[in-house]
Order: sequence, then structure tokens, then C-alpha cells
Amino acid sequence: MELMTNQRFRKSAKIFRALLFIGLIAAAVGMLAYFLLIGYVKLLGPPPLAVPQSTLYMADDGTVIGESHNGQKRYWVPLKEISPELVKATISIEDRNFYAHSGFDYKRIAGAVIADIKAMSKVQGASTITQQYARNLYLGHDKTWRRKIAEAFYAFRLEVNYSKNEILEGYLNTIYYGNGAYGVQAASQYYFGKDARELSLAEASMLAGIPKGPGIYSPFASLEKAESRQETVLRAMVSKDYINSRRAEKAAAEELVLVGQHREILGQAPYFQDAVRQALKNGLGLDDRTIELGGLKVYTTLNLKQQEMAEQAVENMISKDSEIQTGFVAMDPKTGHVKALVGGRSYEESSFNRATQAVRQPGSTIKPILYYAALEQGFTPATMMKSEMTTFRFEDGTADYTPHNFNNKYAEGDITMAQALALSDNVYAVKTHLFLGEDVLPETAKKFGIKSEMEEVPSLALGTSGVRVIEMANAYSMLANGGKQLDPVLIQRVESHNGDVIYEHKPDGEHVLQPELASVMNHMMTGMFDENLNGYASVTGSSMSDKISRPYAGKSGSTNTDSWMIGYTPQLVAAVWTGYDKGKPIELPAEKGYSKNIWLNFMENALKDEPVKKFKAAKGTVGVYINPENGKLATEGCPVKVMTHFIEGTEPQEYCNEHLDQHHEGEEEMHHEKREKKPWYRRIFGR
Repeated sequence: MELMTNQRFRKSAKIFRALLFIGLIAAAVGMLAYFLLIGYVKLLGPPPLAVPQSTLYMADDGTVIGESHNGQKRYWVPLKEISPELVKATISIEDRNFYAHSGFDYKRIAGAVIADIKAMSKVQGASTITQQYARNLYLGHDKTWRRKIAEAFYAFRLEVNYSKNEILEGYLNTIYYGNGAYGVQAASQYYFGKDARELSLAEASMLAGIPKGPGIYSPFASLEKAESRQETVLRAMVSKDYINSRRAEKAAAEELVLVGQHREILGQAPYFQDAVRQALKNGLGLDDRTIELGGLKVYTTLNLKQQEMAEQAVENMISKDSEIQTGFVAMDPKTGHVKALVGGRSYEESSFNRATQAVRQPGSTIKPILYYAALEQGFTPATMMKSEMTTFRFEDGTADYTPHNFNNKYAEGDITMAQALALSDNVYAVKTHLFLGEDVLPETAKKFGIKSEMEEVPSLALGTSGVRVIEMANAYSMLANGGKQLDPVLIQRVESHNGDVIYEHKPDGEHVLQPELASVMNHMMTGMFDENLNGYASVTGSSMSDKISRPYAGKSGSTNTDSWMIGYTPQLVAAVWTGYDKGKPIELPAEKGYSKNIWLNFMENALKDEPVKKFKAAKGTVGVYINPENGKLATEGCPVKVMTHFIEGTEPQEYCNEHLDQHHEGEEEMHHEKREKKPWYRRIFGR
């Protein structure tokens, strides 16, 4: 008997040792498999978390002006900007052990497996927040074992590569809350008309209960079921010690104000938004899907007040019966920031952007660029040339060219460049252009940031090669800022869906124009409003001169089919084009004045509360009074005197001798006082 007992004992020991050995091998294999899985997951790297989200466009004050999406409302908000009550409510009802497990709640899984076996089908879920997030990102919602295994794998990858807070933030921003609202921000706005960070305990507990069955527990599907689910959430929060029973009872009894409407972003400044999208695509190299569904936050340069003023000016100044169209751009000349942009009278009727896409003849608005080039070649505001009907003949076979002034009026004598610009004399401009060489103006235009191609022909001096409105606004901005290089800036900063800055504009500020020449041009361009420069015709801004409240520099321009007005102060530049889309001639007098009226209305309103700033004389320039009739230094007896700025040393030295009835000595003394004072050493030793 004893022998048999020993044999059984030895046999049991062998079986135990075998089982122990097999168990150790299995454990070793399991550990190896686990570490191999971790290594494989690490090798794969973190799975992408990107989901389609609305891209938001913001004005310069942070106001949302528009969005893009695929019909689903999605807005990503950081975890710290989500109500703590909602976070706690979600964890309590969806995954109470979220911070304790490694992606799987094995106790819940075991219970779900038993229920499924009893029912012989997949009837009960035990998914953690991590598993649900994995399903939302990568998988469908079918209840199959194959999908469940894939879900577990992705959940494991998430847990290995991301922190708990990153997973929770992603889950809350992707879970479906019904009625087209994905994520807590869209849901908070839809159900309660507020941001996720503003939710109360009552609102948070109601919202946290919806994802289990949006078609059942939405208060708009069944308020009774929604409130019952809310109480379940609150009890879960009590059991988790997030709140006490008293707070739960109070929250359950609170009467909620439900909105049931998505926060619609009306889409202000649609032409501007289109231009921003093009800048994202062409300037930053982003693809269409990223722009539309990447959840970007695009901080633009748009000033909402100025945009409204621009749109109002267009609406008020163009007759409703007219088919005239317009392109408008306002810029800050110091930064290049586009503050307002109008691409047409009605975006709904035509989305063609006439501010950035239309190429139209600039007419005489090209002349300041021409005359800047002339200043570089030694011209001065007092340089005289004859204004008379002139036919230009060329030895290279180019056809004869006869430019005409407005109404065929000419001085029939010499005029200064300052007066030629103020009166917009075409003969003077063509003579200057041909004297400099036909290649000079196109090359100078490039320095002014104009990228449109220009044809080297005599008529180029009168603006016969097409340009874009935004290019001209940019060119004049470079004069206004003293010659610093600019490109029109529409976007200040772009952030990804998780708040990373993927682009930020950094100004360079390199001088490409000579500051002293830009200063001379600024002062010379105030002449279009100065009726002291009237001659054989009135200055081109005479209709506005009694309506302006501050010094402006500018230039108008017109062709048979185009009407322009571009003008500026040191703070703001605005460029306006009006005309017919199909190039139909502008014939009605009222239509010819639309561009000036829009410009004047906008500038006066936009600068109403801004300080009046004059154009400062740059270092190396000097201002003297001249007689505009002959370009000489004005004397006491001259009937008209105009303060004119020159590069120091190029100002006229000869006094006007046409009014000899005054004492010459007194005249000379007066005009020496009128000159801007030179440094003491120059007064003593000369130049």
C-alpha cells in the first residue's frame, strides 16, 4: 500500500513539474511575445490622430470670419479648454478605470465575453475610451470579432505611443454626439450654444450621456430618456467620488436651456477668404484636403471694421442699376497687411475676385512709378518739358504714336514734373518714358513688387499693360513706407488642429527704393489735391480737395474701360478699380467717378478716429517754395507758391524774375527762410 502511495506521489510530482515547466515556457513565450509586440508597435511609430475637422479663419482681432468643412461640424479644443465637469462625467460613464488600465479593462471584457457566449452573438461592449478612440479613428462600428481584434491592436498602439491626456483629448474631440456634431466643442455649441469650457455640471452630465446612443439619448430625440441617462451619469460621478449626492440632485433638477442649432459662421469677406485659401495653397504649399478638412486655425490680417467700411462704400457709391464692377484693396503700408478686400459687388452672383485675379489697364496710376524712375535718373519735381500735341516717330519701324491729354487740352508750353503729375499730363509722361528708355519702367515696376508682365511700348507710360489691384496697392504702399520691400500679407499665422504653429509671417523690411526719392514722390503726389497746381486744367483731385480732412498722396487713372483711384496716408493705402468685366467702355460721367467716390468715402471713414499724420521729409531732402508756372524759386510777388521737396542739392537755385515789382532783397530773404534749415556747418561752409 505504501509503495503504491509513493508511486502516485512521484507521478503527481512529475505532472506538476511538467505543468510548471510548460507554464514557465508559456510565460516566457508570452513575455517574449509581449516585448516583441511592444517593439513592433514602437517600430510602427505613433498612429496618426488626424480626423477631418473644420478649418477656421480669423480676423486680426481673433473673430471667426469663416470656416470650411465637409458637412460635419468638427472643432478641436485642447483638454484644458474643456469643462472639467464634462471630463469627469465622461470618464465616470464611459471608462471609470481609464487612468488605471493600459487600454483594456479585463474585468469588463470578461463580463462582455460571457454575455456574448450566452447570446451566441456580439451583444455587449466593454470598450475603454482608448478602444473607442481607436475605432473612431481607424475602424468601422460593425460588431465583429475581427474588428474587435483590430481595435485592440490600435488601442495598444495608442497607449504605447501617447499619454492618457492626449488619448482623452482626442476621444473628446472625435466622439459623435448626434445631429452632425463631432467632438465636445461642436456638441456644446449645438446643444447649449456655448463653448465646451463653459458647460455646467448639469449640461456636462447631459452631454456625456449622449454618445452611447445619439439617436436615443439626445434631448431632441427624447427628453425623458436624455434626463434618465443624465441621472445615470450623475450617479456614476457620485460613485467615483467626483461629486457628492447633493450636487448630483441639484444638477438633475436644473432646467436646461437647449439651443439645437449649430453656430453658423456667416462667412464675412468671402473674396478675402478666397484669397487666403489661394495663399495657403500657392504660398504655403498646403493641399486642398488639409485646407478644407485639416482643422487649421488661420489668423488673417483682415480688419473687420475697415472691411465693413469698404463694402459699405462700394454699396453706397455705385448705383444699384449699374453693371459696373469693382476691385478694392486696403493695406497697412508699414506691414503689408491687407486690412480690407472687395473682389466684386456680389459674391453670390460672381465669385471672380477682381482685386486679386482681374488684370486691368492701370492708366495714369502707373505714372508715379515712372516718375520715381525719372528721379533716379536725375529728374526733379521742377524738371520742365513742353506739353503740346506731339507725334512720336521711331527709326526702328515702330508705328507713329500720338498721345492725347484729357479733352485734348495742353499747356502749349513747358510745365514741371510736379504739375504734370498733378494734372496727369500724358505728353510729359510719354516723353519721360522714351527719354529713360522703354525698358526702364518695366524694370522699376518689378522693384515695386508688380509681377504682371509689361510690354515695352511708348504707351506703357499711360498704363496700357494690365496689372492687378492688389499689386498696385502694394506698389503705392512701398512709397508710403519710405521704400521698404513688401508683399501683400493676408495671413499672420497658421496653427494645426492641435495648436502647433505651422506658419508665421516674418517681415523683412529691406529697402529696395531710395528713401529720399520715395519721400520726394510722396510730397509730389499730394499735388493731385493741391489746387495751387492748377494750370491749363484742374488737378485731378479737385473734386475731392474740399472733402478731405487730412493730407493724402495719390493718383487717379482712367482708360476707356477702366477707372482707378489709389491714395494713401502714412497709415493706410487704398486702391480702387471700377469698370465692366467684359471691357465695355465707361461712358456715363457718374460711372467715371465711382472709383474716386469709393476711395474717398472709405479713407475718410477708416481714418476718422486716427491721428492726422503728414508725410515726413526724409533725411537728405529739402523743401522750398517754387512757382509752379516756371519751376523757379517763388518770390514775394509770385501769385502762387507751392512747397516742393527735392533731393538736397537738386532744388532750383534761380528765383522767379517775372514779378519784379517787389523788392528783390526782401524776396530773397523770405525764400531763404522758407527753405528747411540746413545744419550749421553747411550754412557756414556750404555743401
